[in-house]
Amino acid sequence: MNNKAVATPSRTKEILGKYGFSFKKSLGQNFLIDVNILKNIIEEAGIHEEAGAIEIGPGIGALTEQLARHADRVVAFEIDQRLLPILEDTLSAYDNVHVINQDILQADVEQVIQDQFKQGQPVRVVANLPYYITTPILMKLLMSRLPIDSITVMIQKEVADRMAAEPNTKSYGSLSIAVQYYTEASVALTVPKTVFMPQPNVDSSVLHLEMRDQPPVQVEDEDFFFDVVKATFGQRRKTLMNNLARHFKGRMDKTELRTRLDEVGIDPSRRGESLSMEEFAALANRLYK
Repeated sequence: MNNKAVATPSRTKEILGKYGFSFKKSLGQNFLIDVNILKNIIEEAGIHEEAGAIEIGPGIGALTEQLARHADRVVAFEIDQRLLPILEDTLSAYDNVHVINQDILQADVEQVIQDQFKQGQPVRVVANLPYYITTPILMKLLMSRLPIDSITVMIQKEVADRMAAEPNTKSYGSLSIAVQYYTEASVALTVPKTVFMPQPNVDSSVLHLEMRDQPPVQVEDEDFFFDVVKATFGQRRKTLMNNLARHFKGRMDKTELRTRLDEVGIDPSRRGESLSMEEFAALANRLYK
């Protein structure tokens, strides 16, 4: 096949035509057709010739090709069997790419890292993720505490904003806390819908997550901490007291809740979105005891 980059409108159309490929809406397939955007993603991800890269949903290989050019080794998870022969074709020039036909949510990623990369090699996740399954994929990667250095993903702009949000903003919520507990999150660039085929209905952003060695706060019990965080955002317009009273109904009454809030110096009339992660940790630890 020709050596023009995969990520151009004409080359993408040519590949799709050659294989008679039709997009599956259920898989959220939107292929990137702008090489500059891909180069920006590679740069944001900090991919270099010593690094290993894991890609999720390579599609027809637009990003995979750029990763293969810059990384030592690339492992790509593709759920759609119809794309395997296409990837074999578009990536035939690269011997440092390994494609696995599996759903990332079902995969033993830690085992794959052990098998596919050198010991101690920096491993970075880079992907253009399907919108409908962004959060489950990212939370699986984060909660599995994998030996990876960072995650750089193209996702729906609104979700990227939520993951990187600061307290006292409209986007800040339990998802912000969950992501920032494991990583340092930043929105690297906003991407217009015109650089995809087919075009999605919304704009996208590239989100960069740098893995933390340690969470920024110490909590008695992680599940309980996330549970409390979620409860305080249960109904955004309600106060901390109202959301917590609802959540702990039958286990703790308002008087006891008020006492515990007082003990950590948090006003019960505040709303969840005004609390920093440190305040959430102090509150959860007090309620846990």
